[in-house]
Amino acid sequence: MGLEDLSDDIEGTYADLGGEMTVALDGETRNELAMLESAYDPDGTDELVRRAIHMLFQTAVDTGNLDFHLRSGYDVTYEEYLSGVTFDEMTGGTDLVGGNDDNARRYQF
Repeated sequence: MGLEDLSDDIEGTYADLGGEMTVALDGETRNELAMLESAYDPDGTDELVRRAIHMLFQTAVDTGNLDFHLRSGYDVTYEEYLSGVTFDEMTGGTDLVGGNDDNARRYQF
């Protein structure tokens, strides 16, 4: 798996999610959500769920947990996904220009 596979999976999942989703809550989660809604008094429960997803995502990025899972499953990092090239491609470990054409190699850094 690689960068292209990750991009395809993200695009597919994004399309599958749509604009709304239904989530079953267990007792503990429902209790925690009720506490957060009471404390933060958001416009709705949906707002808390959006905040929670943003917080989980940011924590996963900051701690390297997202990179660990991406590296394990796709052999890429989040930085590589954002830049659209892998570290090997950036450092010349993979032939980005194509083929073994000596003229094409002039443009590799």
